[in-house]
Amino acid sequence: MTLNAAPSVSVTHAPGAPLPAPASDAAQRRRQRHRQRIRLLRQSVWALLFAGAALLTALSLRPQPVLVDLGRVEIGPLAVAIEESGRTRVKDRYAVSAPATGRLSRIWLSPGDAVQEGDTLAEIAPSLSPLIDERSRAEAEARLAAARSAAGQARTRIATAATARERAQRDVERTGTLVASGSLPRQALEDAEFALRTQLDEVASAEFAAKVAREEVRLAGVALGAEERGGPGRHVDVLAPASGRVLRVFTQSAGLVQAGVPLLEVGDPAVLEGVIDLLSTDAVRVRPGTPALILGWGGEGSINARVKSVEPSGFTRLSALGVEEQRVNVILTFTDPPRRWSALGDGFHIEARLVLWESERVLRVPLLAVFRHGGESAVFKLDGDVVRRTPVMLGHRGEVEVEVVAGLASGDQVVLHPGDRVEDGVRVQAAP
Repeated sequence: MTLNAAPSVSVTHAPGAPLPAPASDAAQRRRQRHRQRIRLLRQSVWALLFAGAALLTALSLRPQPVLVDLGRVEIGPLAVAIEESGRTRVKDRYAVSAPATGRLSRIWLSPGDAVQEGDTLAEIAPSLSPLIDERSRAEAEARLAAARSAAGQARTRIATAATARERAQRDVERTGTLVASGSLPRQALEDAEFALRTQLDEVASAEFAAKVAREEVRLAGVALGAEERGGPGRHVDVLAPASGRVLRVFTQSAGLVQAGVPLLEVGDPAVLEGVIDLLSTDAVRVRPGTPALILGWGGEGSINARVKSVEPSGFTRLSALGVEEQRVNVILTFTDPPRRWSALGDGFHIEARLVLWESERVLRVPLLAVFRHGGESAVFKLDGDVVRRTPVMLGHRGEVEVEVVAGLASGDQVVLHPGDRVEDGVRVQAAP
């Protein structure tokens, strides 16, 4: 077998073409490109590290946001009220005093005992000396004349009160008709009914005053004619001027008493009223008919009341801090049925809330957010993550919120009790 040799290949180099590079030069170029890529990668990594470090440095030097408490501006009810403590008192009370000088028998009555008009409360027997002399007679005659005049005034007061009651009754009937027809609001009927209840109380008070006046006439007459009665065992009866209960006993033991010495006090606990002493600066904002709530009286719930009158004369009282304050008594009439407050008695402590103004829909902001700046009211309003000092115009001021007239809108957030670190344009963060 004859083996044929492989055909030989001849490579002919074209004239003018570059000679092929040796294999060692190509490897060298690949290594250079690899080194360049590594160098670029290192430069990129260092650039990123420097940028991150610069960013961290900038973030560390940037002021931290101030932690604040935020409140919201919203629409809701608002009431302007005054809260103050006071006491209850029997509206019509009578201090029974000794009509003449003599020996007082022991008073067996105790506070709370019921008495009827004309009941004998005590007896005064003549002392060893005459009960009356010439000078005392003249004084007794003057007292009798004054008592008769007071009785006449009491009768006139009854007639006036009865006339006012009839007029108030007609006003209630007329107002009820207008309210039913839609010509007047329901509030007008409530005011008319309150006026009628007030006049009914005035009639009862006038009748009570007439009874007291008649008793004064009787006692003055007894004192004047005491020495003419003569006879052993003669005495003067001290009678109850009206039906009610004994409120206080000032002199209980038997003994010699002088004319005019208080013996006991009688009144009707079922006819109560409240007495609230306000600062004179608050009392000027209160008007008769102002609604009130009796809150802290010891029983369940609250008692509805209205302001009957504001006394025209004030008085000075020391506050808990020892500061002199000018106070004014405000008289309240309970409008709830007597069974609702029957547990109250004379001189009981009460807490009253007088509503001066109220509305169901008011744009309101928390009072803790409002401060004074440049002579006007302002708040710090949240704008993104910073706060802006915003002037506001305020209206009625409640206990914890205040009406906003201009400067804010519903849904705005404001900073509550801003501190010294909170300024215009400062970044803030809501406290957790």
